[in-house]
Amino acid sequence: MKRDNIPEVENTAECGRGNRLIDAVSPQEKPVVRKKVKGQKFIKTQVTPVEPCDEKAMLEVQHLTKSFGELKVLDDISTKIYPGEKVSIIGPSGSGKSTFLRCLNVLEDPTDGYVFFDGKNLSNLKVDINVERRRMGMVFQQFNLFNNMNVLRNITLVPVYVGLKELAKTKRHNFFIKIANIFKKKQDKKPLIPIEKTKKSIKEEAEANAMRLLQRIGLSDKAKAYPSTLSGGQRQRIAIVRALAMNPEVMLFDEPTSALDPEMVGEVLSLIKELADEGMTMVIVTHEMGFAREVSTRVLFMADGKITEEGTPKELFGNPKTERLKDFFSKVL
Repeated sequence: MKRDNIPEVENTAECGRGNRLIDAVSPQEKPVVRKKVKGQKFIKTQVTPVEPCDEKAMLEVQHLTKSFGELKVLDDISTKIYPGEKVSIIGPSGSGKSTFLRCLNVLEDPTDGYVFFDGKNLSNLKVDINVERRRMGMVFQQFNLFNNMNVLRNITLVPVYVGLKELAKTKRHNFFIKIANIFKKKQDKKPLIPIEKTKKSIKEEAEANAMRLLQRIGLSDKAKAYPSTLSGGQRQRIAIVRALAMNPEVMLFDEPTSALDPEMVGEVLSLIKELADEGMTMVIVTHEMGFAREVSTRVLFMADGKITEEGTPKELFGNPKTERLKDFFSKVL
């Protein structure tokens, strides 16, 4: 991508992924307005200085802004999520809840601001975002299962792909080490990385793990079934299991019950509650107020692209401070 017509910035820090082109200025410098270059898809309109991240936080968002054309969906959001927290995000439709969640694992590129995961700046182009996403499970509103694959294949697809990719990477590394060792003295030769898995064992391990997870949710008999033959509740539980198959450190739920019939909501919420009781770090966008009050350790209320109020469920539901939140509760409770 060409860098023509883009002014140089001195004393640059880490590069923003949402920017795709420019580095973040140091905190001493003032924000710099950038001119949009024709043909560029992602570009910040303003550079926000990056601040030191909280090493104890699993997820940290600094001045997150997201715009679609002239529409600003997220407006300068900053928050932190610590290991073991269960954070529910509530608010009216169109307030930016789902967009905020998708920005956490950079499924949506921020227009401005930074997202840190376990101390790594996901807005830095040097960070392999696909590697970091392996540690973040995502459950969507519409299941997003592959209808041309059976349940077992849906769950094992990513673990097998990642396993084979790592195996090929190790073999490639060992190959070049062998070549380099030919020209080195015995004491200077580098050791090879031991290969303990084969293509067959990777697949067998993934399938065994998938069956264990299906057994946990009582759907082991559906392993060979296709998604189109299952109920909405079954498909959503399988979508959750698919995310768990990668052993993530944090789970992101984007309104997991919004596409379900009322009688199927309970079975999905019970599985999420079970994960919460086991200590899984979770961020949940939900319209289920009772569930948010029961499961969450902290609740964020979003309106007009901002976090307008946050606190424990007892504080937020028992004593709302802002008129906007009081008005929202009057309509949904």
